[in-house]
Amino acid sequence: MIYSSSYIWAEYKYNNPYKYVISQIIFLIIGLFLMKIFNKIDYNIYKRKANTFLGICFLLLILVLIPGIGSVRNGSRSWFGLFGLGFQPSELSKLAIIMFTAKYLSKNDKLKRNTFKFILPILGVILLLFGLIMLEPDFGTGMVIVISLIGLIFISGTDTSIFIKLGLIGIIGIVILVLIAPYRLSRITSFLNPWSDPLGSGFQMIQSLYAIGPGGLLGFGFLGSRQKHFYLPEPQTDFIFSIITEEFGFIGALVVIILFIILYYNITKLAIRCTDLFGKYLIFGLLFLLIFQTLLNLSVVVGLVPITGVILRGIYITIDTFKHL
Repeated sequence: MIYSSSYIWAEYKYNNPYKYVISQIIFLIIGLFLMKIFNKIDYNIYKRKANTFLGICFLLLILVLIPGIGSVRNGSRSWFGLFGLGFQPSELSKLAIIMFTAKYLSKNDKLKRNTFKFILPILGVILLLFGLIMLEPDFGTGMVIVISLIGLIFISGTDTSIFIKLGLIGIIGIVILVLIAPYRLSRITSFLNPWSDPLGSGFQMIQSLYAIGPGGLLGFGFLGSRQKHFYLPEPQTDFIFSIITEEFGFIGALVVIILFIILYYNITKLAIRCTDLFGKYLIFGLLFLLIFQTLLNLSVVVGLVPITGVILRGIYITIDTFKHL
């Protein structure tokens, strides 16, 4: 599907229709190689080095904000250029903050009786990370991280009333963030009525719906998408689900969603069976990260939430990766 959704743009921009497919194959090979390596590592090392790892990520998030060091893409200074490839420190930060939070929850399990003393330190670290990511700015990534960690703290058995208060504070914070950034407000407006600005802020949403709607039950078939012909922006990343639905219809979209559900169900079973508290929180944290990122992307492309820059990831993972936990 990466080939089908990208070959038109890749041929136009790079004179190579296989540009994105080749890149993805390289990343797949590297990912499988690294997965085998990390599968042999005792996961308790992550617990011992969680603070150091998070500190390095904080440093990288600061460095990426400096002009000349970090590069700007799509209006966000969130990238490092590395051998012609892009690298986002916020992606490493997702893993680092989950490891740190899992360590904190497992070490301070008894403090949950005192909610304020328990929640304040970890909440401060999460908000600091969120603040640095928002300086880029990258609202979508920041929200995925915060929601995932709130979910992780919730399953630790923390008093439910604290989440009501956090929810109210969060709503106020989101309103402020929207009001201080005009482009976020325009995204809200275009979400409510994308046809109010069909060639501007509502363009992506409209083109995504134009891809999904005509797909019908079975779609136009592989390579049959029309919206990838310079109509739908980012068809190979942010809106690849739109192309899948256009080419394979409701049935194809349902298959993709079922595959995600099967993956998440199996990881959930492993997390529940895990007897080590750190390992349990680590698995659940990674699981929430994957679930919320998937839900956010799917919600965007079908018009349930405003446009964000969160892509639908191809997840290279084997259940064996988690079994030793």
